Amino acid sequence: MSDINTMRLDKWLWAARFFKTRALAQKHIELGRIKVNNERIKNSKYIVVGDVVDMNLNSLPHRLTIKGLNMQRRPAPEARLLYEEDAETIAKREHMKLLNQAADMQTYYPEGRPTKRDRRQIDKFKQDW
Repeated sequence: MSDINTMRLDKWLWAARFFKTRALAQKHIELGRIKVNNERIKNSKYIVVGDVVDMNLNSLPHRLTIKGLNMQRRPAPEARLLYEEDAETIAKREHMKLLNQAADMQTYYPEGRPTKRDRRQIDKFKQDW
């Protein structure tokens, strides 16, 4: 089924620069992180222009509509022409990124980084404990 109008999903994900290798793309497909037209699929799934790909990369949602197929991995500006992202998903992903950044900042240093004096007091407290 190697037609000009169809392409394996793992190869397309690699060509569209979502993954560095096809093996990584295959792993994500096997783990069920990638769906085509709201269905769980296998690595050998052939896609066509117009299919909708839903995936979770680094716990962030992506919803893509396939606009083109390319058998070779091309530069990033050309790769972006292969798909169109859903505006709602982009907004949701950006919101989740901001929440994650805010949570990380509060978790590590709620009142700012400890000073050298604070660090010594923490170490002394740990030794006495």
